[in-house]
Amino acid sequence: MPADRPTIRLRPKANARAIRHGFPWVFADEVVTDRRTRAIAPGTFATLEDAERRALGTVTVNPNSKIIGRVMDADPEAEIDGAWLRARIARALAMRECLFDKPFYRLIHAEADGLPGTIIDRFGDAAVIQPNAAWADKMVEELAEALRDVTGVTTVILNGHGRARGLEGLDERSAVLSGGVDAPVEVPMNGATYLADLIGGQKTGLFYDQRPNHAFAQRMAKGRRVLDVFSHVGGFGLAALAGGASHTICVDGSAAALGLAAEGAKRMGAEDRFATRQGDAFAVMEAMAEEGARFDMVICDPPAFAPSKQALEAGLRAYERVARLAAGLVAPGGYLGLCSCSHAADMTSFRNASARGIGRGGRRMQLLHSGQAGPDHPTLPQLTETGYLKALFFRLDG
Repeated sequence: MPADRPTIRLRPKANARAIRHGFPWVFADEVVTDRRTRAIAPGTFATLEDAERRALGTVTVNPNSKIIGRVMDADPEAEIDGAWLRARIARALAMRECLFDKPFYRLIHAEADGLPGTIIDRFGDAAVIQPNAAWADKMVEELAEALRDVTGVTTVILNGHGRARGLEGLDERSAVLSGGVDAPVEVPMNGATYLADLIGGQKTGLFYDQRPNHAFAQRMAKGRRVLDVFSHVGGFGLAALAGGASHTICVDGSAAALGLAAEGAKRMGAEDRFATRQGDAFAVMEAMAEEGARFDMVICDPPAFAPSKQALEAGLRAYERVARLAAGLVAPGGYLGLCSCSHAADMTSFRNASARGIGRGGRRMQLLHSGQAGPDHPTLPQLTETGYLKALFFRLDG
């Protein structure tokens, strides 16, 4: 109950105004971390106070994380229970139902949807929860119950893997919390058919965030030869096929992901226009260049090369290398799409790295389009990390 909660207090120089204006994180060096504070169990709810002991809201505390507090509610008297969870999920659901005709989308996008550190992707009658914060890990059963009550899904899967959990001091674990799936789930998106492995696949099984960027590439794909590098289960490649691409090749290091991409192409009736190539993406692009391969459109959607500020310099070099290698595979007058899901690399630095790579590949360029994640991945203006996805589309000459 709120009256029984511990309190954590900001240091005098901490920016209490930012919290009042919606910034959702409290860093460990901003609070008074005495023995009592360090003894708070991860995932405990507490009242956050400023240096003058004025209440700022209800937070969840994790002394094992650099983000020691995450704001749950601006109301210091808020009770975080099943009713509270259902209200947050219902609010998120109402927006998605306005945006999408079918129930395939990101339902909860962490802080931006008011459930800190929590990701929920919906796949029709199934949903996958990623509890990347200690409070959500402790309350995952309550989350699953609220999710079933609000949405009517029957299958709920816990996917407790990834770098974010490690930063919170959480162990990796997976579980089927209700229902079950015995085969990959078919997901319709932009006229293409994707297959998502909800239990054994990467992250939640499918990346919904690229939906609008898939659609942009799809508009230019008709009659063109397309290369989709770092394709996962065929994100851009299958969208291109749905847009009338004459041929698509998907490149990825995962045989399982490429198998799902091939099955998606088959279910679309496009298997005769589809091929895969397994291997390290950099090595495959270098080999294709030696083979003299050229494509009308090349799209690269790599993993996060710069997941932290410490990795930013090396990550930008990797993005530059991707751009240089990919540019060499684009036919004159063709198109190049480059993407980044790195939190630490903002759009300007990513765009500059991409342009350097294209230039060093000996190509001239026009930037046609800059994209971001779809509206089921809303951003919190106060937290730049929620706007992590960047997509750039160029036309190349020379």
